[in-house]
Amino acid sequence: MGAVTTALIAIAAVALGWCTIEIACKPCLEKGREAIDRNLNPDYDPDDDIDTAAAVHAPLNPDYSEAAAAPSTVVKAV
Repeated sequence: MGAVTTALIAIAAVALGWCTIEIACKPCLEKGREAIDRNLNPDYDPDDDIDTAAAVHAPLNPDYSEAAAAPSTVVKAV
């Protein structure tokens, strides 16, 4: 009877640990699972992804046009 009790406690501990990891790492695990689902989907085309296309064509410095219009200060090194 002691072996059955030990086994049940071990199974409960593993289940509780799994739930804890799922709750603690939920955002990271969701992103990973979405990426796996996209890779396993034969109909998925990365070129059709609107968010990725917008991120690729977005400027690295969105305020660059304002910075270019402002007068620059020349610093002379001696």
